[in-house]
Amino acid sequence: MKKLLLETGIHRDGLSLLAGQVEVIGPIPDHAKVREILRGGVHGLITSSALPVTEELMASAPLLEAVGRPGVGVDNVDLAGATNQGVLVVYTPDAPTESTAEHAVALMLALAKQVRPGDITIRAAGFKHRREYVGVELLGKTLGVVGLGRIGRRVAEICGKGLGMRVLAFDPYLTAAQAQALGVEPRAELESVVREADFLTVHTPLTEGTRGLIGARELALMKPTAYLINVARGPIVDEGALLETLRARRIAGAGLDVFDVEPIPFPHPLLELDNVVLTPHLASFTEDGNRKMGVGVAEQMLKALAGERPDFLANPPVWARGTRVKAP
Repeated sequence: MKKLLLETGIHRDGLSLLAGQVEVIGPIPDHAKVREILRGGVHGLITSSALPVTEELMASAPLLEAVGRPGVGVDNVDLAGATNQGVLVVYTPDAPTESTAEHAVALMLALAKQVRPGDITIRAAGFKHRREYVGVELLGKTLGVVGLGRIGRRVAEICGKGLGMRVLAFDPYLTAAQAQALGVEPRAELESVVREADFLTVHTPLTEGTRGLIGARELALMKPTAYLINVARGPIVDEGALLETLRARRIAGAGLDVFDVEPIPFPHPLLELDNVVLTPHLASFTEDGNRKMGVGVAEQMLKALAGERPDFLANPPVWARGTRVKAP
């Protein structure tokens, strides 16, 4: 029976799928211990975004055939290195869509409706200061969506069709037909979306091309009444530039679920600001989302370890060149 190491826990329904099919080890969040076990010989690894899965790490694992990520982001996995090593990388791109999209909208609404300052003030002083916190309606406001993948499309749908917002979209891969079907206005330049948006939400993967995509220049173009939402990956937004912008109140505020360094270190200047709503990278962590991710990654890993082509393979070239299939 092949061995599967869990660096992160997965939903109980995912564990049920694995039972009797593979020998499950973990979860083991201690990364030094994970490296030691990989060197000792396991065939599969399911990991969170916290573990850097480098080519060196995979090369040190003589039996490793597949790495699984329960989620949409695989930026912590060296895909080229995995292909070089003949290691399949599987993930669950559909699983976190609804939960993450809803979380982006929740942050948007929390900012628009002054939920955080309202909660703080009622606990301290009842209704005494309630007129100081005036919110805005989302109806008729302009939403700028950067990245129209699964999550970005769902956010556009909720906000456009459900909340009556005008939706602008920036995505180099978005076709005119897709934009029409989604009911969004495509823009060829990021700048035009940033300038017009009342709410700007980021939904691109983290790549070298998107790192720092929203930087000091883009933040300076935003309306002073605008809000920024990021539930994708922290480094897509220049955190230092955002911090300076929020401190100077050059935009109205931000809703952040992701950060440059995670977990966010204490103390951290973002934690001192009153014009941000922060959550600890939990956008996809709903009962429904966790189940979809856990079941999905279990299914994909079982296929990979059985020598079948997974449905969601992050490094397709590895299949053509052959994998490191080992004896059980």
